[in-house]
Amino acid sequence: MLGSCVQLMVVTGILGAYVAGIALPWRWLAVLCSFPSCIMLLFMSFMPETPRFLLSRSRRSEAVAALRFLRGPHADHEWECEQIEAGVQEEGLNVSEFKNPSIYRPLLIGVALMFFQQLTGINAVMFYAETIFEDANFKDSRLASVVVGSIQVFFTAVAALIIDKTGRKVLLYVSGIIMALSTALFGLYFKMVLPNPSNSSNPDVWATLNSASPGTESSISWLAVMSLGCFVAGFAIGWGPIPWLVTSEIFPLKARGISSGACVLTNWAMAFLVTKEFNDLIGFLTSYGTFWLFSAFCCLNIAFTVFYVPETKGQTLEQIEAYFRRS
Repeated sequence: MLGSCVQLMVVTGILGAYVAGIALPWRWLAVLCSFPSCIMLLFMSFMPETPRFLLSRSRRSEAVAALRFLRGPHADHEWECEQIEAGVQEEGLNVSEFKNPSIYRPLLIGVALMFFQQLTGINAVMFYAETIFEDANFKDSRLASVVVGSIQVFFTAVAALIIDKTGRKVLLYVSGIIMALSTALFGLYFKMVLPNPSNSSNPDVWATLNSASPGTESSISWLAVMSLGCFVAGFAIGWGPIPWLVTSEIFPLKARGISSGACVLTNWAMAFLVTKEFNDLIGFLTSYGTFWLFSAFCCLNIAFTVFYVPETKGQTLEQIEAYFRRS
């Protein structure tokens, strides 16, 4: 549950920015959004280094003080410190150790999860959200953003509450199916409202959607709104928080730093590429072709989950490491 709370805090912050955007012009909104980072910088100055880092630098007294700060005065700090020390002595990763299945298999799975998360098209769908709501007679696009943000927060919270009962893979299956169907319906919507394929020569998504036939567009605008809501809900309940949770669970301690860094790099690199190339995809594949491509990737996500993603519910780090050694 705590692993999913990271994503919950992220989408809650996004919702807060959407709400503030209703009342503030963009300049003041930018100023307001700088305050949380300043507050975080201030409070981080009072945070101790992690006990593991301090012990790796032979600063035991500081490590005990950090544990006392983190665990409270009544915990057995000496015992935990000894446990961490034993783990630190076993740490240290050589390049040759990447031949070990317990190292390279979770790394490949983690990188693939981040890769596929962005290929669901979440950034592209959020890019379309304002126009879709406007064409569905939601004249206040800022209020529409609040609706989308609220859906994200609600279903991410639902995922955080049920993830330890249902398991990780079940939610990834459900999420992938919902997103595959939603993006397929998105494609159907654009196929029905665009007058002809010649619009694909114009990569501007706003111009493309505005070239739609007014009568057809208004009569099925509910399809776009429904698809958008279902897609955001599907992403929030599975492929939003769970890749981050799984990557925090499957890496052995000695490889956790470099493996986590590789996953974060993959996620942001793919987010950049998908966002940057989205307009070019619209020009090359048309709007409906692009969303059907995202639907195909969602189906691929499901297949990847079936064959490669381990179920980590109720598993210890040692059991997960043993699983990768066996496989």
